[in-house]
Amino acid sequence: MTTAFVFPGQGSQSVGMGKDFAEKLLDQANQILGFDLKKIVLDGPEDELKKTEIQQPAILTVSIAALEKTSSLSPRPSAVAGHSLGEYSALVAAGVISFVDAVKIVHLRGKFMQEAVPAGEGTMAALLGGERQAIINICKEVGGVWPANFNSPGQVVISGKKSSVEAAGEKLKAAGVKKIIPLAVSAPFHCPLMQPAADKLAFELDKLTFHDAKIPVYANITAGPVTKGAEIKQLLIKQVTGSVLWEDSIKQMIADGVTSFVEVGPGKVLTGLIKKIDPNVEVKTYVEA
Repeated sequence: MTTAFVFPGQGSQSVGMGKDFAEKLLDQANQILGFDLKKIVLDGPEDELKKTEIQQPAILTVSIAALEKTSSLSPRPSAVAGHSLGEYSALVAAGVISFVDAVKIVHLRGKFMQEAVPAGEGTMAALLGGERQAIINICKEVGGVWPANFNSPGQVVISGKKSSVEAAGEKLKAAGVKKIIPLAVSAPFHCPLMQPAADKLAFELDKLTFHDAKIPVYANITAGPVTKGAEIKQLLIKQVTGSVLWEDSIKQMIADGVTSFVEVGPGKVLTGLIKKIDPNVEVKTYVEA
């Protein structure tokens, strides 16, 4: 059996996650970041934890603390992947970047993403149902809106200017999308409006050391395996403005021989998505949240 570890992204947080197993790493994150992340994670308030620049280092830290607890699990992973932010946790797991560098960079990543578009100008919406190519075509036709996440069959997230997302919604309903769910996000992630964040992130990533991966990392932006540190860095920059190809990544991993997935970190979002992508693969959740 070939196993892959997968790591969650934004939206998987909850106040109290990591209690009893992540305290030590949260203390380390406090020292690295210079503010009390541990208190926000364990005690809230929830509104503070939801802030992008807080949420990203919080989820990464709890995910890596959970990873440390998997050391006795067998078999060990032969590949890793992470959803958006979760890709950084996957890179720590694969030995590409250190936890210290990862927690610093995702805090900055969250800050840059938050600052890229003025509040209220951008938004995101989850689409349930609808044909993938039709969604892509309608986004192109409307303009100012793009597919941000291809999460699973029948679940695509779009991102862009608020007016464009709303305009696309009307056309998407006519094209067979059953439900459109506005997302409570602070910015339109994974679309070209994030270019200012990508530029700032590129500058900061150049300061870090990227090692070649010990096991393949399946990149969001290509849905394929990558091991070269320099290439991984470039893909992280592209990920900020590009679509997260999660459904494609899972399908490619299965095609490459993965028969079992373990979600490592808070929440069970990825477990649910993988079951929709392929009900025949084994999916486990390693969560202590």
